[in-house]
Amino acid sequence: MTKQTEGQTIDFKETYGIDMWDQETIESFRKTLLDWYDQEKRDLPWRRTNDPYGIWVSEIMLQQTRVDTVIPYYHRFMKAFPTIKDLAEAPEDKLLKVWEGLGYYSRVRNMQHAANQIMIDYGGVFPSETAEIRKLKGIGPYTSGAIASIAFGHPEPAVDGNLMRVLSRLFEIDADIAKPSSRKIFEVVMRHIIDPERPGDFNQAMMDLGATICTPANYHPEQSPVKAFNRSYHNGTWMHYPVKSKKKKAKPVNYAALMIQNDKGEWLLEKRPQTGLLANMWTFPLVSDEESGWKAFPAPKAAAPLLDEEDIRELQQHTSKTYHIVPELENEAIGTVTHIFSHLKWTIHVYQGTVLQGETELTEHCRWVNEADFDSFTFPVPQQKMWQLYKEWQTSAVQLGLDI
Repeated sequence: MTKQTEGQTIDFKETYGIDMWDQETIESFRKTLLDWYDQEKRDLPWRRTNDPYGIWVSEIMLQQTRVDTVIPYYHRFMKAFPTIKDLAEAPEDKLLKVWEGLGYYSRVRNMQHAANQIMIDYGGVFPSETAEIRKLKGIGPYTSGAIASIAFGHPEPAVDGNLMRVLSRLFEIDADIAKPSSRKIFEVVMRHIIDPERPGDFNQAMMDLGATICTPANYHPEQSPVKAFNRSYHNGTWMHYPVKSKKKKAKPVNYAALMIQNDKGEWLLEKRPQTGLLANMWTFPLVSDEESGWKAFPAPKAAAPLLDEEDIRELQQHTSKTYHIVPELENEAIGTVTHIFSHLKWTIHVYQGTVLQGETELTEHCRWVNEADFDSFTFPVPQQKMWQLYKEWQTSAVQLGLDI
C-alpha cells in the first residue's frame, strides 16, 4: 500500500517489503487495541501522572530493567528528588545511593546532566517539543517518543525491542531487530498506525501487548486481542519473528576480590575511578589477572583456586603497590560470584585477608569502613553479591562451629 505522510508518498511494499493495512483496517486496529488497553492496562505508578518529569524517570529506569524491579526504585527516587531542581542539585553520592542496584549508572548521571540542562536552558520547565526533548543528555528516539506522546500528546512512536517484536509479527517484517538501521522501518510503520487522538495510550498499549501477550517466549498468538490483524498468526509463521541476529558473547574477565580487615574489624573499600565502568562507586579491592600478573585464575566455571606461596606473594606485591598494605591472605576462597554487563562477564573469586593498621596510610582512593557504615557508601551489584556471599559463608561457618 502507498501512504502519504509529511508531504512524502511511501510505497511500503516497494520500499520496505511490507503490505501496509488500508485506512479502515488501521482505524479498526486502533479501536481494538485501545479497547483492550482500557480494560486490561497494567496499573503502574508512572501511569497515574502526566508529569513529564515522572514519566522521564520511569522510562530511564525501565531501560533493560523489569517493571516489578523498577516500581520500588521509582517511588524511592521520586521521594528523594521530587522535582527537576532537586535532581539537578543532588550530591552525586546521594544520587548513586538511591539508584544503587539498578545498574547502568551512566543512566542516572545523564539524567542529572539533563536536569541541569532543563534548569539552565528551559527555566526549569521540561520542554514539550520532541526536538527539544531529544537535546537532553541521555534521551534517544525511544525515550523522547514516549515522553512526547504520553506527557504532551504528540503522535510520536516509542520504538524499542519490545515494540519491534510486536510489529514484526503483525506485519511479517523481516528486518533484523538487532541492527540499529532497522529501527527506521519500525518507526515509519508506527507513524502510520499510531492513534493521533491517543498516541500515549497507543504506545503504552503496544508496550503492554508485548510485555504480557506478544512475549519473546511462550507466545500464544491465539490469545491476543489483535489476532485478527496478526499476519504471522494467520499465515502460521509467527515462530519466525522477530528476525534477530545473535549478539556477541560478553568478554570474560577474571578477578580476585580481597576482603581485607584491619585490627579494628574495619573493611578495606576502594573507590573506583571517576570514569569508566562503575565510576565513583565503592568495592572491595578487585585484582584482575591482567593487572596483577597472578596466573592462578581458573577456567570459566571452575572452582576458585587455592593460593600457593607464589600466588600470595604476587597478590601482596600488588596490594603493597596499589593500597600501601601487605595483608595476610587466606589461601582458600570463600566462594565465587559472577556478574554480566552488556559486554563483559566478571568472574570474581573472593578471598579474605587481615592486616595490622599500624601507621600505614592508605592511598587516597581507599578507606577503612565499619560494616555499620556501609549504607553510606554506594555499592554496585558486584559488590552487593560479594557481601551477600560473605554473609552466607559467615552463617554457614557459625553453624559448623568454625573459627572465623
